[in-house]
Amino acid sequence: MIRTQIQLTEEQYKMLKEISAKKNTSIAEVVRECIAYYSTSKCMISNKEKYRKAINSIGKFKSSKKDISINHDKYLAEDFKK
Repeated sequence: MIRTQIQLTEEQYKMLKEISAKKNTSIAEVVRECIAYYSTSKCMISNKEKYRKAINSIGKFKSSKKDISINHDKYLAEDFKK
């Protein structure tokens, strides 16, 4: 393992300390678990995978509206108001 040093806010440190106490493990282990979770979350999807998913979605959705390519912002704003 590689030894490293980080700076945390007091709130972050207290949270890590509470979690580690509840799990009966070290703060370092909690940090490693958080990093492992983050690395497998959806925010870490590669650009290649995002592109593949976008390409696969083409033609899978239909609408009765004929002007979506022109008025997409208007329709999106209407949906966000719901």
